Amino acid sequence: MRYKAVVFDLDGTLLNTLEDLKDAVNAVLKERKMPERNLEEIRNFVGNGIAKLIQRSVPAGTAEKETGEVLAAFREYYGAHCQDKTEPYEGILELLSQLKKKGFFVAVVSNKADFAVKELIPFYFDDLIPVVMGENEAGGIPKKPAPDMVWKALQALGCSREEAVYIGDSDVDVQTARNSKLDFIGVSWGFRGRDFLEKQGAEVIVDKPIEILEVL
Repeated sequence: MRYKAVVFDLDGTLLNTLEDLKDAVNAVLKERKMPERNLEEIRNFVGNGIAKLIQRSVPAGTAEKETGEVLAAFREYYGAHCQDKTEPYEGILELLSQLKKKGFFVAVVSNKADFAVKELIPFYFDDLIPVVMGENEAGGIPKKPAPDMVWKALQALGCSREEAVYIGDSDVDVQTARNSKLDFIGVSWGFRGRDFLEKQGAEVIVDKPIEILEVL
């Protein structure tokens, strides 16, 4: 095996969360009589954490105080509805089962709010992902593409950077791997697609989850 540890992004990589994110954003926008957002807009808004998602979703010029109120409402709504339509991409459960069987160390590092990550991972993946890190800048850990979360996950796994690979679907993930000094595998089924990842400089891109095993 070339690697011992596999660190995954979550949204757009393991889970298709887009519909629940859209519904949650629109629920809080509608409550405040703000224009709602379509799926493609939400697709382009995600990747940098929920605070940035809300900043991009509210109308331009929205006061900081009101944006904060929308964010708080989103946290509450999404916390109660983050499993309504979300599901693993086809082949992900098989991939994770094979990784466990083959003895790989596995972690998730996501810019998704930590409370949501800690709820979704056990619900969908049981014990297949032992190390899980969501966005926690309030706790002093910079979010992706800063390398801190990835390095902290590797420390928890007991693996070095040379033994690990980062897997994701977005430009944030490409940059995270670079900043963390990890090799990168892009996935074409996520929120950005193969052409986008190639333009970001991703050299290894897979089209099906099980193909990841061939790269490892």
